[in-house]
Amino acid sequence: MADGPDANSAPHGEGPSGKPLPLSVRLLAAGVRGARDVGKAAGIDQAIEAAAEEAMVAAVESEAVERAIARVLEGPVVEEAMNSALESDAVKNALVEALDSELVDEVWRRLLASDEAQRLVERIAEAPEIRAAISAQSVGMIEDVGHTIGNGTRRLDSVVERVARRIVFRKRRTEPTDRAGAVTRGLAFALDVLIVNLGFSGLAAVAALIASAFTGNGDGVSNFALAAGTALWFGIGSLYLVGFWSLAGQTPGMRFLGVRLDVDGRGLRFGRSVKRLIGMGLAVMAFGLGFLGILFDKRRRAWDDRLSGVDVVYEGNERTPAPWSRLGVVEPLPVTGPATTKAPDPRGLRSQRVVGSSPS
Repeated sequence: MADGPDANSAPHGEGPSGKPLPLSVRLLAAGVRGARDVGKAAGIDQAIEAAAEEAMVAAVESEAVERAIARVLEGPVVEEAMNSALESDAVKNALVEALDSELVDEVWRRLLASDEAQRLVERIAEAPEIRAAISAQSVGMIEDVGHTIGNGTRRLDSVVERVARRIVFRKRRTEPTDRAGAVTRGLAFALDVLIVNLGFSGLAAVAALIASAFTGNGDGVSNFALAAGTALWFGIGSLYLVGFWSLAGQTPGMRFLGVRLDVDGRGLRFGRSVKRLIGMGLAVMAFGLGFLGILFDKRRRAWDDRLSGVDVVYEGNERTPAPWSRLGVVEPLPVTGPATTKAPDPRGLRSQRVVGSSPS
């Protein structure tokens, strides 16, 4: 407020229209001006301003004001104001410009270069959920490849069987069967032989390295070593087959192509696994004649199947669904509290609950 008289104001003693003011009004104005001058000189106006300020601060800090502010924040006014602000073009343009600024790029560079970000990445990489997801993805990819190859070999099983029956003038199969055919079983056995050879090659390389280190002779192996290695190969192969038949009812090659032994439990009993191994050996020593039953027998049984009393069947070829594919249908939670009319949320940001989830 200016101390001097206002140039646009009417002169003292005259009203806005230029007419002289009454005596009582002029005396009252003079008293007010005098009181104001005395108050300024004595500092009363500053004391009044300080007291008013303290009163306003005390009023704002009171519990009543806090409760009033809390009620306003919890009410629909703030939510509607925020929704209106988020939907405005000015706020969207401001956010886009802020994200495109160099300041955000600098913040991201410093954040990614910080030790905290590195520790966060290490914690995430070491999380058991991440490792389980990577393992499941790898296994799922291998299973998909196996399913694709298995579907092809199942069709070839029928084709090869039909051709073989036609050659020997045998009646062709009229009904489909779930017993594994010659192509699928042969390819599964070939994969098992490959696995055994890889394992045996690693053991043989280690044994040869140790032998050459002690004897100093690396010019080859003796006949005795060759015979011992052959016997060891057959021993490892036999242990491989019997072990997987007894523990899982299928070898890794059989699992890859989707076939297994038709047993009630998880695996075949040890004695029957040994009988199956003997039957397989007899079929091989008979120049493969023992495997002809896979082509001409109604149940596609070879000598090893008959001796062990178990058939080789196809497994179900269904893919394992992802965990999130078994989630149920979601629907919004009912609104509780005071009855207020709110517009539906198009972004689906409200809390939701899962209903009707299927069992895992």
